[in-house]
Amino acid sequence: MIAVSAIRLPLEADEQQAVEQACEPLRRRGIGVLEAFVIHRGIDARRRPVKLEYTVAIRVTDKEKALHAIPSAVALPTPYAPPSHGGESLKKPPVIVGSGPAGLFAALCLAEAGLCPVVLERGEAVEERTRRVRTYWEKGELDEESNVQFGEGGAGTFSDGKLNTGIHDPRCAYILQTFVRFGAPAEIMCLAKPHVGTDRLTRVVSSMRKHIESLGGKFLFRCKAEDLCIENGRLEGVKTSFGEIPTSVLVVACGHSARDTFQMLARQGVAMAPKPFSVGFRAEHLQSMIDRAMYGPAAGHPKLGAAPYKFSAHFGQDGVYTFCMCPGGTVVAASSERGHIVTNGMSNYDRAGRNANAAVLTAVTPAELDGDLFAGVRFQQQLEKRAYAMTAGAAPVQLLGDFRLGRVSHAFGAVQASYTAKWAFADLNELYPKRICDLLGKGMESFAKRLHGYDRADTVLTGPETRTTSPLRMLRGEDLESLTLRGLYPCGEGAGYAGGIMSAAADGLRVAEAILNRY
Repeated sequence: MIAVSAIRLPLEADEQQAVEQACEPLRRRGIGVLEAFVIHRGIDARRRPVKLEYTVAIRVTDKEKALHAIPSAVALPTPYAPPSHGGESLKKPPVIVGSGPAGLFAALCLAEAGLCPVVLERGEAVEERTRRVRTYWEKGELDEESNVQFGEGGAGTFSDGKLNTGIHDPRCAYILQTFVRFGAPAEIMCLAKPHVGTDRLTRVVSSMRKHIESLGGKFLFRCKAEDLCIENGRLEGVKTSFGEIPTSVLVVACGHSARDTFQMLARQGVAMAPKPFSVGFRAEHLQSMIDRAMYGPAAGHPKLGAAPYKFSAHFGQDGVYTFCMCPGGTVVAASSERGHIVTNGMSNYDRAGRNANAAVLTAVTPAELDGDLFAGVRFQQQLEKRAYAMTAGAAPVQLLGDFRLGRVSHAFGAVQASYTAKWAFADLNELYPKRICDLLGKGMESFAKRLHGYDRADTVLTGPETRTTSPLRMLRGEDLESLTLRGLYPCGEGAGYAGGIMSAAADGLRVAEAILNRY
């Protein structure tokens, strides 16, 4: 098959018109078209009027002639397929720590290959976890084992279910197909910025688990990995809150917030290194303002929906960027430790909320800290504890205009805070080091050059955002095993090898492939 891209059409056009436009040069040259369909639909808002931009896949009778007829066309790669088995015998089921995207996709791949994985999840199944999170937001009762960070589906479950990614990996199409297979909207297969939404992602995650169980896989909820069983430098099992589980293959996909798990692995000599991570705050605007700034007169068109954005700015060696932008979303309480304040963003599938929010972040490098492996973790914890102390357990909130002036806000403007738990006005300048505050402020000003009104004085800031990624990496070799412990496979965002749902899922598949190539 070939792909023809950059087909720009008015909003009123339909997909069939895109297909016809892509196929017309082939038919004009007598090249047979066997099948054609849209595989990608994006929004081109760079010029007015706003248009839709399509990519069409075409199965042709003569691929070489077709590529010559349309110079911009490319041959589509062979679809991803899991590998066949290796030669070694695996006598005990593989164990997976964590049921986020990395752990779930590793479990799915292994289960469909007949290896019957055991998945350990310190939190609860997604149905009960959702109730637990709502109780925390409404009553302030935090369960440190089952919350926005821990539980079936991982931290991304309470976000927006964003499936766009910067990685170019053949596994991505398979991951999208898998989400659709288990209940996600079929449109995610072709949208430039696909999302499932928290409300629908929970059902997808539950369906994946039930399928894995039907193949002989096993999920143990409220089951925490507490230690490793090691003999002669090789893994022999894992000690859990349910007892010891023998295994010679352990996939550690624990997520970026499993700080106690990081400590346990370090005690056992698992090779790790500090890595850069980011901190900042959530910035909220009216979604209607974002729509008008991005789409002009076309704002509100049903084919456009709530407008997303993604910005970055560089100031010498430093940078500021937006992350996990949630159109029509909510800022949520996301702590996993008592006495800490953590924020995140979330949208449902319809993205119908009044506000848009995104994390505005800048990086913290190991060189800025004391060089200890856990210096980054301690820095995150210090920010989270300071935020809690500033406002007696509420999230600190400030308007951007007051943040610039270094004073506490007293009332909202056009934008009201959407934070799901208790909040209080405070000065975020007291939360972060001055370098970070200065950079975040400069970043907001820079973003306003690309989106008019982004730095409005009544923009609502809620902090801190500290859990964007892991502050350390578990080192692994080309075979994806730990450098220091045979049988242990670091995996996903918590291991330092991913940065979102898609990249974490792809890494879960990659690790499962390494296991299947061997056993």
